Amino acid sequence: MGGQPLYLAPRLGEGLRSLLESRELLHTLTDGLDSPLNLVVPDQLAANLQQFRSVYGRRHLSGQVFFAHKANGSSALLRRLAATDAGVDVSSLGELQHALGAGFTPDRITATGPKNPEFLWLAARTSVTVAVDSRDELDQLAVLSGKFALPRIRVLLRLSGFEASGVRVLSRRSRFGTPLKERQGLLEAVERYGDVVELTGVAYHLDTTSVTEKATALEGCLRVLEECRSRGLRPSVVDVGGGFGVDYLDDGEQWERYTTELTGAVLGTRPPLTWGGYGYGLRNEGGTLRGSLGLYPAHRPVAGPRYLDELLAHPASSLGGRPLAALLLEHLYDLHVEPGRALLDQCGLTLARVLEVRETESGGELLVRLAAKADDIALEEHGVLMDPVVVPRDPARAGAGPVAVHLFGTLCLEADLITRRTVFLPRRPEPGDLLAFANTAGYCMDFHATHAQRQPAAHKVAVWQEGGAWRWCLDDQYWPTTSMGGVGYDVGGAQ
Repeated sequence: MGGQPLYLAPRLGEGLRSLLESRELLHTLTDGLDSPLNLVVPDQLAANLQQFRSVYGRRHLSGQVFFAHKANGSSALLRRLAATDAGVDVSSLGELQHALGAGFTPDRITATGPKNPEFLWLAARTSVTVAVDSRDELDQLAVLSGKFALPRIRVLLRLSGFEASGVRVLSRRSRFGTPLKERQGLLEAVERYGDVVELTGVAYHLDTTSVTEKATALEGCLRVLEECRSRGLRPSVVDVGGGFGVDYLDDGEQWERYTTELTGAVLGTRPPLTWGGYGYGLRNEGGTLRGSLGLYPAHRPVAGPRYLDELLAHPASSLGGRPLAALLLEHLYDLHVEPGRALLDQCGLTLARVLEVRETESGGELLVRLAAKADDIALEEHGVLMDPVVVPRDPARAGAGPVAVHLFGTLCLEADLITRRTVFLPRRPEPGDLLAFANTAGYCMDFHATHAQRQPAAHKVAVWQEGGAWRWCLDDQYWPTTSMGGVGYDVGGAQ
């Protein structure tokens, strides 16, 4: 293994920790429903919502929390959220239909993302708020309204290309939204279609972890709202999108140590840490480190609701240096957010059965083949490095450890790597054991899932605690009433 194990232990909340300790249940479910298997925890989603709501309460702000549906397609999660006061952000016709069928009323739905005519029509027909990216979308809405006599359509104007005054801070380029410099034409179109659309506010979408960049965009939105009011328009909403992040790892020192050792491995000053010398964006050019580390910052103490709170505390340099939250409150603006990953923190895990364990030719590492494809467990697709948890079939047969392993999938492709890195486990897994990948509900569970080589995608199961025990049902069978004594199965599978 070349030195001490480099663990990246997952951060486990009370619910996931309890679930991972339910060894018999996890094996029973996988035996019955096959591997891989996704488990979702709907009640945790409702608890996470309250954490976001607490930020609104402390800042005395009003507004809505919209779940970014694209982060997970689970019916159970969506239906559980419909039983709260949250909204949902949908980005396709199918997601809109799913949200309406799950119990969301149109006033709690925002339609975002690229839109085809069918998506636009159903959103407008059902009085869903539409986040428009361009004048072209406004034109399409006007045509649909005239042709089908639709009710007046609520719209948000999604903007991009913000710039701060003073010290030059640019928000990064985005393909979503109208560049701020082109807003005049967009506002003129809103005025022209005043009998068709109702401007409720402005929005932005930034793919960044930088609080400063997002604060720059929020500050720019506040200035645009004032410009709208000077035109006689009456928008009252600022939608700051998502990107609040998740803290995936239990120990920040493990993260710092791993990334430091990875640099050494790329430079050749220590044994390799990845399959085939993969550098996660780093490369060795004649003994000099080049490139940048293309990984999600898996240890993020300031994430989720804490990130939102930090954003709201940021001073608006062009608006007197006052905190953004104070400016929102002073102007009585509603703050809308669209967390996906952050709302799904601790809301699920993915199980994969160990099929084969064999030693490499050098004998220093183990090759572990799982009953899953890399697309079924897309942690690395999103740059998230995190160790799985070994759930033994027979605890008395626990293998020795620690061990270094490479995790492979079942596709007939060299590239079907569950992890590109060498994973260190505290004990040797054996065929029949399960590897549990924690916290996969946000994007890593089914966003990339495929049926390649006619292999099935993972089944999905909803689980909840009742009377101190875990109960379950198939994802599509779950409704908010289920955990109140409806259809459910205990550990042994009896109804």
